[in-house]
Amino acid sequence: MFLLIKLIKESFIFAVTAIIVNKLRTILSLLGITIGIFAIICVFTVVDSMESKVRNSIASLGDNVLFVQKWPWAFGGDYPWWKYMNRPLPTIKEMETIKKNSRYTDAVTFVMSASKKAEYQNNSMENIQINGISNEYEKVWSIELSEGRFISELEFNSGKNVAVIGSEIAKNLYENLNPIGKSLKTLGRKVEVIGIFKKEGEDSFGGNNDNTIMLPVNFIRNVLDIRSDRVDPTIVVKAKAGVSNEQLKDELTGLMRAIRKLKPLAEDDFAINETSLLTKGFDSLFAIISIAGWLIGGFSIIVGGFGIANIMFVSVRERTNIIGIQKSLGAKNYFILLQFLFESVILCLIGGALGLFLVYLGTLFVSFFLDFNLTLTLSNVLMGLSISAGIGIISGFIPAFVASRLDPVVAIRTN
Repeated sequence: MFLLIKLIKESFIFAVTAIIVNKLRTILSLLGITIGIFAIICVFTVVDSMESKVRNSIASLGDNVLFVQKWPWAFGGDYPWWKYMNRPLPTIKEMETIKKNSRYTDAVTFVMSASKKAEYQNNSMENIQINGISNEYEKVWSIELSEGRFISELEFNSGKNVAVIGSEIAKNLYENLNPIGKSLKTLGRKVEVIGIFKKEGEDSFGGNNDNTIMLPVNFIRNVLDIRSDRVDPTIVVKAKAGVSNEQLKDELTGLMRAIRKLKPLAEDDFAINETSLLTKGFDSLFAIISIAGWLIGGFSIIVGGFGIANIMFVSVRERTNIIGIQKSLGAKNYFILLQFLFESVILCLIGGALGLFLVYLGTLFVSFFLDFNLTLTLSNVLMGLSISAGIGIISGFIPAFVASRLDPVVAIRTN
């Protein structure tokens, strides 16, 4: 153990001496390692941060929630587009039939959306997302309000003109006023504000409730055609505890085929989507980005590795007589080999640490100025240091092996 500590100490001193004595040559060699580690860890840091944000956004949709829609989220094979185009849209009646006959559902709701204008007195906002929803919406997704209350079952069923609005709408339309109990105009009708969503901020898909107005779908159906592709009508189903998505999906498939009176050999004319489809798609995307990061950083690391090897060969040549003296005093071959190998590893670790430091500065800049939470994780730090150490071993092994095999008599006589 003492010998190992001594080896590392001496190797560290030699590595620092190499940097001080041959500044330009060493820095240029370390630059390849620094750039390579920076490129690889930078890509992995961005990917990890994006992946975390995307997965959190997907998780907010619910991993036990299925979506009955006209269009699938993922197209497979050479399915003709016109078959999708000719499919009927989900309806409120179908939603009610599923709710009545399903054994595996905990909650069923109907959702549609449209982009419309919202007004209050002299203030107005364009392209506001208007969501028409039915009862049990709050059972499918958790609802957080900063003020007021959510729409009641009676208001859902009767189609009352009440609304729950997002925080940005409350701020921009009503400014310093309390919106609760006041009205706003949208879809050509006046609706009463009964609740305000808690501020959320954008998710990875650019969506949130901050710029959303939620209204009973039974109110919207009187002023807007909800049987249109433009409003994307969807039946959202949440599974009971202990029921798998596959079980629920099989039941929904049977119910929808029965509702639409499809013959046994007829293809489904509906899609049942789940969040795992989105996850698989993003997994492929992140894998491609990661490969690109390895390719970009790999070339720099290879160049840096050759530079480190060159430094070590020069170091062996400059210290040949010292090696001879060490061997004549009883130093074993493995001692000399490890001495130079540790020196190579330490040089690479210095370069890798500089690359990681640059990544860390980048995360601070992005998080502060671009409002995106970018985090350099411990796993990425360890990965960067491991890659640096690995390159140090590979680059320094041959020079270290050559040094360990020098004849002590010949080495001492070398000038």
